[in-house]
Amino acid sequence: MNTYDVAVIGSGPGGYVAAIRCAQLGMKTAIIEKYDTLGGTCLNVGCIPSKALLDSSHHYEEAVKNFEAHGIEIPGEVKVNIEKMISRKQGVVDQTTKGIEFLMDKNKIDVYHGFGSFKDATHILIEKDGKTEEIEAKQSLIATGSKPSTLPFIKLDKERIITSTEALSLKEIPKHLVIIGGGVIGLELGQVYNRLGAQVSVVEYMDRIIPTMDGGLSKELQRSLKKGGMKFYTSHKVKEVTRKGDKITVKADDKKGKEVSFEGDYCLVCVGRRPYTEGLNLDKTGIKLNEKGQVEVNEHLQTNVSNIYAIGDVIKGAMLAHKAEEEGVFVAETLAGQKPHINYNLIPGVVYTWPEVAAVGKTEEQLKQEGVKYKTGQFPMRALGRARASMDIDGFVKILADQTTDEVLGIHMIGARTADLIAEAVTAMEFRASAEDISRMSHAHPTYAEAVKEAALAATDDRALHV
Repeated sequence: MNTYDVAVIGSGPGGYVAAIRCAQLGMKTAIIEKYDTLGGTCLNVGCIPSKALLDSSHHYEEAVKNFEAHGIEIPGEVKVNIEKMISRKQGVVDQTTKGIEFLMDKNKIDVYHGFGSFKDATHILIEKDGKTEEIEAKQSLIATGSKPSTLPFIKLDKERIITSTEALSLKEIPKHLVIIGGGVIGLELGQVYNRLGAQVSVVEYMDRIIPTMDGGLSKELQRSLKKGGMKFYTSHKVKEVTRKGDKITVKADDKKGKEVSFEGDYCLVCVGRRPYTEGLNLDKTGIKLNEKGQVEVNEHLQTNVSNIYAIGDVIKGAMLAHKAEEEGVFVAETLAGQKPHINYNLIPGVVYTWPEVAAVGKTEEQLKQEGVKYKTGQFPMRALGRARASMDIDGFVKILADQTTDEVLGIHMIGARTADLIAEAVTAMEFRASAEDISRMSHAHPTYAEAVKEAALAATDDRALHV
């Protein structure tokens, strides 16, 4: 039996990063993955493939709608080859997962492919093709991630009534894609197929899309996506989804209680994700789950069983790859006797539609609810020379700062490349910058980042220069 200092169950961003950091710190490390490829949901059927399709569809949309304005003429009709687009996506996934294999080898991490489950607190069984192997680990880390959720009355057939996993590998462009859920995943995949020619209808239970983000971002994103042809039905409660042949019917009640029907050829169910703990045999260890099925952990990400930790989607908090990565490093450094740090208020959230949406810190709604007195500075992207040059004029940057101290409490942005710009906001807030601090830092011209400086100026005695 092989013995390890640390065994990691799950090879998603949280798991593989934790394994690498453990190995860097001198621990003999093993990682267990039930699928044949490493990388978990994010690399295989989540973040990476969805971004590949978003980029491909963006190129197509640019060619169809904007190339002529740029003086680029394409003879003949611009067409989509969906088979080739999906193939390119898979190529990106394959290259990325092979990169994780390289990192495991480089860091001398033993990789086990098979379903990992606990025999007891220090022994893990790994089952593959009817054969079972056992390893021993002084410390274990649960990093098994999450699976798509559904509604109890919806039967997913994974052909026409699908989750995000199937939506990443469709063999045709839907004629009418009905999406249940106006969160990040639904909007990103909805925009992919809308760009390629599908009619897309988003049916959302809440009164706005991306309901957990700042209300201003929600309003601006919906306006921009509607301009691109997507249709939105907020405050609609879905109550039935049926399939007859290739036709899908979704029935919902609107905010007045009136029944509304949507007919399409595909229905994408995007109503969130649930922690994945099935088959881990947690009962053999005595590990506790909370009422949401999440693994309970303390401030050190330690379960009630002292030598077992858990990170990522399987515990409380936002289900984000970068949150899981930070937690993986946190656990590794804790095991090494270090004093790592995570500020959960400063884990950024991003929607990779176009325009992109990104945010960190408190929303206006949260500050009002908490009774915090704040001031606001906002700057429109269309006022930037760079935005006009690229024809990406939708969006804005909004900075919320404490009314008395001027400390930045939240930064919310929508526009071109805000997924990258948000790192500036996180850096500033980690160092507890004031709005004036940001306003006095030089930002290169012409860039999208100038909107951050201008929003900071606007929050500092309404001093924005270019509006």
